[in-house]
Amino acid sequence: MNKIPKNVLIILAFFSIYVIWGSTYLLNKIVVKEVPPLMLAAIRFLIAGIIIFIIAKLMGKTLHVTKRQLINTTVAGFLFLAFGNGIVVWALKYVDSGFTALVISAQPLIILLLMRILQGKKILLMSYIGVILGFIGIYLLVSQKEILSQENSIIGIIMILAGMLSWAYGSLFIGKADLPPNYFVNTGYQMLMGGIILFITSLLIGETWTSPLQWSEKSLWSMFLLIIFGSIIAFTSFNYLLKVVSPDKVATSTYVNPIIALILGWYILDEQITSQSVVAAFILLTGVYFINTSKKIKIFQRFLGRNK
Repeated sequence: MNKIPKNVLIILAFFSIYVIWGSTYLLNKIVVKEVPPLMLAAIRFLIAGIIIFIIAKLMGKTLHVTKRQLINTTVAGFLFLAFGNGIVVWALKYVDSGFTALVISAQPLIILLLMRILQGKKILLMSYIGVILGFIGIYLLVSQKEILSQENSIIGIIMILAGMLSWAYGSLFIGKADLPPNYFVNTGYQMLMGGIILFITSLLIGETWTSPLQWSEKSLWSMFLLIIFGSIIAFTSFNYLLKVVSPDKVATSTYVNPIIALILGWYILDEQITSQSVVAAFILLTGVYFINTSKKIKIFQRFLGRNK
């Protein structure tokens, strides 16, 4: 890896967080059509976590963590992956992948409001404008007749919002938590603990587990891409970029991911893109831009990524 020029690595890393993370909505949508949602997420994160640990050991990294660090990674794994991602995957049973990505692009708005409520952080004028635009964009998205007429679409929307709230709270929690110092090991523990929680929950609610040998080829390939590219490569690229470029540049994935998801959902799954969705996306992403450019708090910038 050291032989690859730094500028090439940066380009590849940006490609990962732009395109790969944007495509995870499509991939999850494909798999969840025939695999129970919590089973899907459990398999994805358990395998990804194990692979990360294997890679970490090959790199000579220690997997030792303190009791407090293990508890904190378990909490983070629940907030980000078990609930934050798991419930969004469940929502994809009822709503389109592009629509889901657009709603989740309002994540910075939720984080900002939680910072104001829980931490008493002041909201700047630009951020107020961003919040207003964000709510207008979300309203235009979820109020469409094409969306509301879909069976169980309201349930899907509520699930997405609940997942966003969990991810936002997790962003604030992890900023002050004692975690393993190596980000790769930290990620592995979060994925492993999140996967275990998802596995147990899946069994408790009675999801019917099926052998991957019974899945379609399309689902198998989608799961493979989710594990290797969505969970390992893209997240590693995200952490790498945070070290070598400014956080506001990394945050540009907030604007690109939903566009990639919309295009892929339309092209591959024939998902409908209405004119109201286009207008809502423009207003919503403009609001997110105002929020991102006016708030320079590190924790807010570091966790703008989507239940990817």
